[in-house]
Amino acid sequence: MSDERKVMPPEFGQARERFLELVAEVRPELHRYCARVVGSVVDGEDIVQEALAKAFYAISMATELPPLRPWLFRVAHNTAIDFLRRYERKHVEPRADFDETAMVEEPSDPEVLRAAISSFLDLPVTQRSAVILKDVLGHSLEETADTMGTTIPAVKAALVRGRGTLRACRERATEPSKAAEPDRAERGRLQRYVGLFNERNWDELRALMAEECRLDMVSKAARRGKEVREYFTRYAAEPDTHLALGTVEGRPALLVTWKAGARPSYFILLEWQGDRVALIRDFRYVPYIGQEVDLEPLA
Repeated sequence: MSDERKVMPPEFGQARERFLELVAEVRPELHRYCARVVGSVVDGEDIVQEALAKAFYAISMATELPPLRPWLFRVAHNTAIDFLRRYERKHVEPRADFDETAMVEEPSDPEVLRAAISSFLDLPVTQRSAVILKDVLGHSLEETADTMGTTIPAVKAALVRGRGTLRACRERATEPSKAAEPDRAERGRLQRYVGLFNERNWDELRALMAEECRLDMVSKAARRGKEVREYFTRYAAEPDTHLALGTVEGRPALLVTWKAGARPSYFILLEWQGDRVALIRDFRYVPYIGQEVDLEPLA
């Protein structure tokens, strides 16, 4: 069998682009939901991509398009639950805390909208999903029950308990923990990358790439090996784009700004193989993530 790479038929890419255009409006909402269910904006985006891949396949096999927004939320909800089970996160059994006991529904708590993404992990997943869908995203009780595959009374009970748990957690909360600093070696590698980028020294940056370096332009494209060298071409045409060393969810990250002094717009994650870059994950094409997380520069 030949190892020669096959060229992807153009109609495949065109169909994917049309599908992504179709779901573009609801995608940031899907991410807000998934990120809070799993407690991470990065993992949340991975779940959104997996859910959209499932949806794309299902639509290609269907004879008619389902009501798009509620259907995509159901797919995303189930994909997030599968993710939690797969990685053995706590409070992951979605039916373990279903309870249709009649309760007086309380009004939503405005503080829920400002709650840290990770704070929702203190809730069992049914309460977590109900509070996020109803209080964060503003879904109706009917929509929430449909997404979760349960009843309205069960949603009401989950909301009462979930809101109460979040309030109790806020009362017990202490000062937020500071992000872990990268070790000296990693900080040196990252600072070198940032320095070369801001100096526009593209040749030296390309020399930092491992032979089989992988590039993930999240939601847009994936490349490997020599193809990654073209990655810097677009940035070379944007002289006002700069990097700064920072953190995202406690991990070292490169924060991207469009002009000096501006708030970072998005971030890039790197993985290393020794002193060479083995993986670049660039979140340029999913800018809603930058609005969902604190992009903290390191001193």
